[in-house]
Parts: sequence; structure tokens; C-alpha cells
Amino acid sequence: MTKTSGGSPGGASGGGPRGEIAGVPTRWIAGGVIAVLAIWFLFANLDDVQIRFWVFTVTAPLWIALLGTLLVGGAAGWLLRGRRTK
Repeated sequence: MTKTSGGSPGGASGGGPRGEIAGVPTRWIAGGVIAVLAIWFLFANLDDVQIRFWVFTVTAPLWIALLGTLLVGGAAGWLLRGRRTK
């Protein structure tokens, strides 16, 4: 026979509710890690680049293009996330 955790809500470790680490929701932790990596990536790419749109071309630091892409992707994800029911 195998031993079980006794059905505690925190699982075998006896910690807090599921989906939390030290009382912080794992969603917040994942978001923080992604934000830190995105900021690090932006500052690692400071060179000037040419950005070609359909009709015109602009020269700007690469971090501005990356930040714009990050913001557009975040806005698209927020708009398309679907409705949550509680």
C-alpha cells in the first residue's frame, strides 16, 4: 500500500492553497518572471534599426520596436482572452 497526503488542500507538502507559492498566486509569479525577462531583453537590444512600414521607413532604437510589439501582443491577448465565469 502507498501512503497518501490525507487529502489536505495544499497537497503533500502541506503548504497553502493550490496555485500559490508562499501565498502569492502562481499567475503573478509567472507574470513577474515574464516581465523581468522582457525588460532584460529590451535593454539587451539598444541598437538603432530601420523599421519598414508599408509606405515609409523610420529609424529607431530596437528596444522601441520590441516594446511596441510587446504592448500590441499584450493588448491583443487582453482583448481576446475570452470571458471568465465565476
